[in-house]
Amino acid sequence: MTKAKLKSPRIESIGWGKMKIESLGSGKDFKLWPGGGRSWDWKETGTAHSPGIQVRDVEELVDRGCQTVILARGVFSRLKVTDEALAYLDSHGIETIATDTKRAVQMYHDCIDQDVAVGGLFHSTC
Repeated sequence: MTKAKLKSPRIESIGWGKMKIESLGSGKDFKLWPGGGRSWDWKETGTAHSPGIQVRDVEELVDRGCQTVILARGVFSRLKVTDEALAYLDSHGIETIATDTKRAVQMYHDCIDQDVAVGGLFHSTC
């Protein structure tokens, strides 16, 4: 894991369909990276629970300098991750973890605490 120069914003709270992110405010789903983040609007890339997270969803995280990417698949892990997205991250040397949202938030915060250049996609429902 590579050390981060900029800290990724912490997830201050998460509930069904609502997250609060340090310095970014509240919303449903988020893309987060070292130094910032934004709301994650699935309509931008045509994301749906199936086939799931696509290359176009994770490109921004690579472009923002993430060395570890956490993919929060939802409370019940219903959001899938395409093989292409995982291969894309792997081809860029990105450590990738795809898990349920509760575990994803914990792992994301652990990375921040260890000064890792971490980013992620966080889905707050399903």
